[in-house]
Amino acid sequence: MCGIAGQISADPNKIAANYPAYCRMQKSLARRGPDQRGMYLHGHAALIHARLAVVDLENGCQPMVLEQGGEKYILVYNGELYNTPELTALIKEHGVTPTTYCDTEVVLYLYILFGKKCASMLDGIFAFAVYDAALDETYLARDRFGIKPLFYTVSGDTLIFASEIKALLRYPGIRPEVDKIGLWELLFLSPDRIGCIFKGIREIEPAHQAVWKNGALSVEAYWKLTAGECRDSRSDIIENTRFLLKDAIRRQLVSDVPLCTLLSGGLDSSVISSVAAEYYREHGMTLDTYSFEYEGNRENFKSSLFQPQSDDEYAVYMAHYLGTRHHVLTAPTNEVAGLLGTAALARDFPGQADIDSSLLYFCRRIKERHTVAISGECADEIFGGYPWFYRPEMLAHPFFPWIHEPMLRASLFDDELVHAAEGYDYIRTKYKESMDACPLLDTDTEPMRQSRLATWLSVKFFMTSLLERKDRMSMASAVEVRVPFADHRILEYVYNVPWEIKFENQVEKALLRNAMAEYLPEKILTRKKSPYPKTQNPEYERAVRDTLRERLQKKNTPLSAMLNRKKFEEFLTSDNETWFGQLMSRPQLLAWLLQFDIWAEAYHIDFV
Repeated sequence: MCGIAGQISADPNKIAANYPAYCRMQKSLARRGPDQRGMYLHGHAALIHARLAVVDLENGCQPMVLEQGGEKYILVYNGELYNTPELTALIKEHGVTPTTYCDTEVVLYLYILFGKKCASMLDGIFAFAVYDAALDETYLARDRFGIKPLFYTVSGDTLIFASEIKALLRYPGIRPEVDKIGLWELLFLSPDRIGCIFKGIREIEPAHQAVWKNGALSVEAYWKLTAGECRDSRSDIIENTRFLLKDAIRRQLVSDVPLCTLLSGGLDSSVISSVAAEYYREHGMTLDTYSFEYEGNRENFKSSLFQPQSDDEYAVYMAHYLGTRHHVLTAPTNEVAGLLGTAALARDFPGQADIDSSLLYFCRRIKERHTVAISGECADEIFGGYPWFYRPEMLAHPFFPWIHEPMLRASLFDDELVHAAEGYDYIRTKYKESMDACPLLDTDTEPMRQSRLATWLSVKFFMTSLLERKDRMSMASAVEVRVPFADHRILEYVYNVPWEIKFENQVEKALLRNAMAEYLPEKILTRKKSPYPKTQNPEYERAVRDTLRERLQKKNTPLSAMLNRKKFEEFLTSDNETWFGQLMSRPQLLAWLLQFDIWAEAYHIDFV
């Protein structure tokens, strides 16, 4: 994994003059790529790279420059391919013999040989840019789920791009401005988002590619999810699903640096760890696994509909069952609270409060032993693990189903600044547009239609937020996290499986359970879904509340000038109800407000 950035300009003088800015951009990406740095400056192009070395440590330096047929091509690449052997064989058939075994060279040769067709040939996580010197054009592409980030802005005849927004903000003239739409997305959607929050900054969307030529950017999708009929029998569906899952997991176990899995003891992480442990045993190795706990959670844990059980017992049980080398990491309350600001800056805007800061802490601890981790995100979105899949009334709600109190955050702000009613209507319109774009069949039954809508919304928004969180917190710790469930082949197949098979006997993720039953003990196979945990230690809320009050006493902080104090004080004594997703209640909203204030101050945000 890496950080990339660059500038393409019609005026070569701009390239030559901006070297100090490129250094600042590269430095801002140092956490993503601490192992090696590189820069290519010539003519109309500046390409910048910061590398986290995972495969072919000696030969994967970037920017990578190749000459083919007398023409020069330069690549900056952030990612990991899982079909490298097949693609290597393909380019060899076309007369090319790679000089390295890293996927970077494979990606560049694929572009040289196949042009814009190359992105659709890649199975993996990626974001990259190729400068084609002969054509004087730049090609950019991003993986199908947007696991790896790629942002850009256009200024006149100049394209500036980067893995993270913070790098773009290091370029002269790009201002940290947030307009009313960006503010609405923060107040009504965050940690989800539609745009990039910052005015004038956009992203290459998941499954999209772009070409910059003659001062213009053309963007198009290279992959789309489609609806179709599944005519396979139940047994064939189970068998096909098992094959796709095992193949996706095993492909992602290749690494030249230490690799581990994240094991909560839930269904999803246990499936991944079980297949990985099998692979490791076949190769005479022992798999390392990690589980996460919070200081004080055992004493303060309260069962709920969304989190019926604590993970700790199940994680240790599953690790013993698999014979892995297991590590239990416990996050101190002061670290969870103290890293809130750092997490917001890693994400470039306020996100999921302690859900972010705790993951940042855990990734830092994982980095002490391992550089690559395999994680279980995305199974719920694809296999139907959330309540809105099987509770139709949640999809009938005229707003994103995981946002339980859409007006709550906005109500805490001065309405003359946020115009909450207008913002609510804007987000509702975007929600309806998303629903209308869902791939459906005229022959879909109502349960199947509901299943497709829930999957579409979950993948497009909820999953994207989780993947963004995972990327930013892990890469801020120089850890590469892979997510095998986020495999387009799995989504393409399961999307068309009848709902009655995915929800057999009224059991969430029944298809996943049936497909992987042989890999799991009964205790784990039948366990009720339990999401990534939050801290339930009351000391956390007190710490966040005290820090936030202290900041609000300073009259010059961004939040103090925007907050409706009366509504805020009422909120402090309100019932502690969940307002977003499955875990975010009052402590998390207080933490989000703290993140907002720290972020707005650190980035010198101008709300325009």
